[in-house]
Amino acid sequence: MKREHTAPTHIEVRGARANNLKDIDVDIPLNRFVAVCGVSGSGKSTLATDVLYAEGARRYLQALSTYTRRRIGQSARPDVERIRYLPSAVALRQRPVVPGIRSTLGTMSELLNILRLSFSRLGSHLCPNGHRLPPSLDTARLGRCVCPECGVEFVPFSAEDFAFNSLGACPECRGTGVVEEIDESRLIADPNKSINEGAVAGWRVPGSFFYVPTAEAIGIPIDIPFKDLTEEQKGFVLHGKMSGKTQVSVMTGAGKVYEMKAQYLNAADAVAHAYNGTESEKIRTRLAEQFYHIGICRSCHGGRFAPKLLTTLLAGKNIAEVSALSLAALEAYAGSVPETLPEVMRPMARKLMGELAEGIAPLLALGLSYLSIDRGGGTLSTGELQRVQLARTLRSETTGVLYVLDEPSIGLHPQNAEGLTDVFSRLREQGNSLVVVDHDIDILRQADWLIEMGVGAGENGGRVIAEGTVASVEGDPRSVIGGYLSGAERLLVREGGEAAKDKGVISVEVDEIYTLKDVTVRIPCGKLTAVTGVSGSGKSTLILDCLVPAVRAAVRRQPLPSHVVRAETAGIRRVVMVDAVPVGQNTRSTLATYSGIMDGVRALFAATDEAQKRGWDAGHFSYNLKSGACGTCGGTGIVSLDIQYLPDMDLVCPDCGGRRYSPETLEVRWQGMSVADVLDLSVDEACGVFKDNGLIREKLESLEGLGLGYLKLGEATSALSGGEAQRMKLVSELGRDQRGTLFVFDEPTTGLHPQDIRRLLQIFDRLIGAGGTVVVIEHDLDMIANADFIVDMGPGGGEEGGRIVASGGARDICGSEVSLTGRYLRRYAESYGVRW
Repeated sequence: MKREHTAPTHIEVRGARANNLKDIDVDIPLNRFVAVCGVSGSGKSTLATDVLYAEGARRYLQALSTYTRRRIGQSARPDVERIRYLPSAVALRQRPVVPGIRSTLGTMSELLNILRLSFSRLGSHLCPNGHRLPPSLDTARLGRCVCPECGVEFVPFSAEDFAFNSLGACPECRGTGVVEEIDESRLIADPNKSINEGAVAGWRVPGSFFYVPTAEAIGIPIDIPFKDLTEEQKGFVLHGKMSGKTQVSVMTGAGKVYEMKAQYLNAADAVAHAYNGTESEKIRTRLAEQFYHIGICRSCHGGRFAPKLLTTLLAGKNIAEVSALSLAALEAYAGSVPETLPEVMRPMARKLMGELAEGIAPLLALGLSYLSIDRGGGTLSTGELQRVQLARTLRSETTGVLYVLDEPSIGLHPQNAEGLTDVFSRLREQGNSLVVVDHDIDILRQADWLIEMGVGAGENGGRVIAEGTVASVEGDPRSVIGGYLSGAERLLVREGGEAAKDKGVISVEVDEIYTLKDVTVRIPCGKLTAVTGVSGSGKSTLILDCLVPAVRAAVRRQPLPSHVVRAETAGIRRVVMVDAVPVGQNTRSTLATYSGIMDGVRALFAATDEAQKRGWDAGHFSYNLKSGACGTCGGTGIVSLDIQYLPDMDLVCPDCGGRRYSPETLEVRWQGMSVADVLDLSVDEACGVFKDNGLIREKLESLEGLGLGYLKLGEATSALSGGEAQRMKLVSELGRDQRGTLFVFDEPTTGLHPQDIRRLLQIFDRLIGAGGTVVVIEHDLDMIANADFIVDMGPGGGEEGGRIVASGGARDICGSEVSLTGRYLRRYAESYGVRW
């Protein structure tokens, strides 16, 4: 008798203990859109990424040969008792790897590969004597041409020739499209000062102690205003060259004088020497900000291709012109190409252009129509990078796969988020399962099933507190998110500063850059301003490429960026830029070291009687120094094992047990604790322990005030979420007098639950109350609704954006007929019972 088979309906997770998960059991519906939510640090990403994806990917790789597995990065088995009915898994992470300078949308999506082949096979080439040949099937088949006018035989450009990362690279910029140049206008700090008084900024760089004495030794006056030097002398300071070395007298910081032979370097060469000679990324960044600007390559005009390749045309355009088309325009171009070719070539053209259109379609569906394939990968936002990844997945049209997406709504305007949920529906309809970690209320409302983690963060999280349909979670008294889904929570949680005393207006007028043309932005001081708009509308360009550098230049009395016509700072004295880039790139950087708390902790241990008796200073209590670190793991707390055909394994160090320190160091106690015990404290716990130590307590209270009390002092900063990283960067700012400070945040709600956004708004109010001005580039409707002033960009993305379509309070934006943000904000506010 044939046994009846019933297909599983759920992924069964039993005894999950990874990170802060509390031995949880949970069933996750298959072939459904399942959303996982919870406050920051509640364990939602751990469940989705570190358990489901890690185990799904591991099981898939186990089916491959040992030879193949050895060459693929593999995940270790997650700490879970068992998982049943788990499909093969694909993950789109919250923070995709930022592409390098040679990466473009075309290379990432592989659309450029199709274009390269199309230009090679279908294009109209020039012969060496300059005669244009019509497209020919013989050229496409044989790869050789004979010019009908002069008879010369030649090999036309191949698909590989059109690759700007190899044979087709522009010789001047080597395929990057940009050149890094010293801005000569910045080499002279103040022409009214003498060289001795610091007039030449280019001679005030690391290693510059002998530049001024050398200039004096070769006859350049150093005690008169720079403006009074002869033109020849000024030119020599900026560009002069000398062979051989000059005898000079140099005074040390201690007042001693000694003789040396030094090579003269002009101001420009001195900056370049310092920039290229340092290994410190911090110094390179400072020098780049002070002296360099990135210029478009003069040879290829930013197109990256060698100029000779631009002689080949397809449907009247060269490959650089086609690469610069928006995706929407590129789709139309692809449809027009076959009809421009001889009849015999049209089948091949339709096939190639059809593949191009298929690759473009998912990108358009995800709201990226404004991008062009020559767009540098490093310039894409996190949300755009995620959608490019997702588009490649959609093209594969797989079935039976588990897609794990970690906050895919990052960087998405509510309009773009609608397209994202349409994609989720398509993936589900293809027979796939989706587990999506997100905070966006509108996305959560579209889910088939919700799993809420909590109730708090860190040790207070790691449990499933509510699960079920959206309706059931809304009515669950244990749920934190339920009130936001139902609209029972308050939307407006700030009194706002619309009626606050006028403190002036920051004004920046922009000429032209990217899609911005003749734009003037005005930001009220002493208030919270949200800069909004669909993806590609020009928000980041306006604030990060125009407002921030213009205000900084004005404050430093330096020339404004070339694309800025005018800047009025309204008394701003300092600009603090806060982005979501991870703080501390390795496991050696911890919450304690980054915040400066560890300095105070090491000093306390060094002051103990036992440390004094052993002759140990504060350095001995650093796990980054050999004297105090565990000899086995070198202070990292882990050891990595290479076990040949199995994945490398990171194990807790068998000697120090993950505590990082040598046994001798851990023998020293302060108030009964070792230094490792202190690192194992959460911020909340440490506040009580260090309540009598003013310096440490102050920093701990800042962390606690930022909503990071659940994190442990020894937590690696590289593991923090984008939202946690942004708040970490504010530790040194809280409690200071912020008068005249402009704070600029790039999507500060990244990774934040609606409840965490309430806390972030309180932090902004503290900064504003201390005299600061806060500007946020934002899509989150909770944040936008609570802003005092809104600048909405648009109306669309790319060429359809680049201007301010509406500005004012929330009521003004909601009343605008042309503001897409206003439309969605009005609808969102009404779901909370607020009407504007």
